[in-house]
Amino acid sequence: MAEEQTQPLDEKFYERADSFINLANEAITREEASAGQIANSLMFAGSRFNAWVTAAGYQKGDDLAKEKEAILEFFTEQYKLMLSENIDSYVNNFNEYLGYSKESFKK
Repeated sequence: MAEEQTQPLDEKFYERADSFINLANEAITREEASAGQIANSLMFAGSRFNAWVTAAGYQKGDDLAKEKEAILEFFTEQYKLMLSENIDSYVNNFNEYLGYSKESFKK
């Protein structure tokens, strides 16, 4: 079941996440694609990897299919929580993270 995939954060969690973010930033810096295109690729990669990790926990495809909705709900909720936390961080640190103030855009 999808809930069984919930694990506490380990000491390397943020280090691994930062390494993926750094790869994405490097691709943008090398002008391989726009930030939006890189974000889409990163999101797709995460979904494909999560599908593989999840499928590997089952003995039969039919069992995986029976749990599909619960799996989707689990990963959707996890993503929503993580995205919400990161948006809150940007709201609270907007100038520091982006290097400019919101007021500079008001006319």
